Amino acid sequence: MPRKVRDFKNELLKLGFSRRRGKGSHGNWKHPQLELLITIAFKDGDDTPLYLEKLLKKAIQELANITEEGSDS
Repeated sequence: MPRKVRDFKNELLKLGFSRRRGKGSHGNWKHPQLELLITIAFKDGDDTPLYLEKLLKKAIQELANITEEGSDS
């Protein structure tokens, strides 16, 4: 069973993303260290679509790369 959008948003908050206003029901989520912008246009009770899960996985990987580069210095 896919996770709900509310759980996805909580995961973004734990990773350091902040919510920016979007247009209408769309919400934009931005991390200060990433150029990636994640737009969520679903209600909290909806199932998280696969493409959002893939974007989150990409963001986690990029954050891990930044952390590794920072620790090498």
